[in-house]
Amino acid sequence: MTTFQEELLPATRRALLHRIAVAQSEGRAPSLVAAVVRGGRTVWHGSRSCVDGHAPDDDVQYRIGSITKTFTAVLVLRLRDEGLLDLGDPLEKHLPGTGAGEATIAELLAHTGGLAAESPAPWWERTPGSTRPELSDVLGEQPLLHPVGRRHHYSNPGYTLLGALVERLRGRPWEEVLRDEVLEPLGLSRTGGRPEAPHAGGWAVHPWADAMLPEPAEDLGLMAAAGQLWSTTADLARFAVFLARGDERVLSAESVREMRTPAAPGEAADVADGAAYGLGVQIQLRQGRLLAGHSGSLPGFLASLFFSESDDVAAVVLANCTSGPALSLVVADLIAIVAEAEPRIPEPWRPMAEVDPAVMELVGQWYWGTYGYGLRAAADGLLVLEPLSGKGRRSRFRANGDGTWTGLEGYYAGELLTAVRRPDGGVSHLDLGSFVFTRQPYEEGAPVPGGVDPEGWRGIK
Repeated sequence: MTTFQEELLPATRRALLHRIAVAQSEGRAPSLVAAVVRGGRTVWHGSRSCVDGHAPDDDVQYRIGSITKTFTAVLVLRLRDEGLLDLGDPLEKHLPGTGAGEATIAELLAHTGGLAAESPAPWWERTPGSTRPELSDVLGEQPLLHPVGRRHHYSNPGYTLLGALVERLRGRPWEEVLRDEVLEPLGLSRTGGRPEAPHAGGWAVHPWADAMLPEPAEDLGLMAAAGQLWSTTADLARFAVFLARGDERVLSAESVREMRTPAAPGEAADVADGAAYGLGVQIQLRQGRLLAGHSGSLPGFLASLFFSESDDVAAVVLANCTSGPALSLVVADLIAIVAEAEPRIPEPWRPMAEVDPAVMELVGQWYWGTYGYGLRAAADGLLVLEPLSGKGRRSRFRANGDGTWTGLEGYYAGELLTAVRRPDGGVSHLDLGSFVFTRQPYEEGAPVPGGVDPEGWRGIK
């Protein structure tokens, strides 16, 4: 099997170092640390610091802010996969009396539950969690600002509710459940709710002077599920691999794919910028490349983790400043540097292990009306429907074991593909969600859109 070489090329490594050096210098970050993952393993680590000889390594903890939300979402998806809840359940079914119970669990995960962005004053990021001892203190007297399910509006209190949901159904504290069910199985030993040496201190950098001010690190209390965690580039690199591939000890590949499937568009400006939100995962279109992951910030810290599934490349960047470098752009650039300088080498083409005559009977050219399509049987067992002109609806289909196939993406996601047979057993046509595909355009005798004019095809006299 052809694989990536063990290390990146020297020119690629220098380009990565140059990018983070520019980010640290121009963003005036006290320190900045980054990692790149390719092929499921960390292939590069780099850091820059304002203190000579003290650049952080991949074991130094930084606070990761809202990347915590992705960890919380993993716990909720685990509850779903165990059958303890359905994502369509209203919160009230499992966590009654919050005042926001009409929002479904999926809506809370996707920030479409209608809740406020922040908890009532004083600002939760700069005050002890003990200031908000009850969920009512987090939600306030009017938790809902928008109609439930109608609008994407990022909500930190929404993830507090999801953390409380995990605690209710597990009967244990959120952080304890996270450690046992996610951190330990994935080997994330340097991720947790409290900083453990070595860790970076958080700083504010004066906007008009090269001077710094230390930032306090508050314990967020009930808001922990929205932003409490500390982690390292080494741990987050492993977490990125999990988000891309899944791990049966935590979540299946199918469930993590569901997390990174858009569930809600962003606000109008975000949509124009190519941003959407899944279930605890941000989705962005950067430089023509689809990235999934999450960003984070808390006083004194910035964090960003994103990956490109198509390139099999991920990047993590952490900095210890309240504002400064735009880390999501830095992450996107690190991914692009590797993907463009050292493109992913495709796996060798291989034929099917076995050829099914019933499948071979379906492949080839088909017509939906006058639109030409090709149906191809792939070695992975899927059927692939593609427009012959390059324009039109494309989808892969998974066999259901009963002669039917289910669409996996695009317009035909979830739709049923059935081969309709004639009395003699031969295939008459394909039925795809009521669309009829025939071997010839407007084939005579076929269902709609079969030959509807008795005079047939003609020219202009």
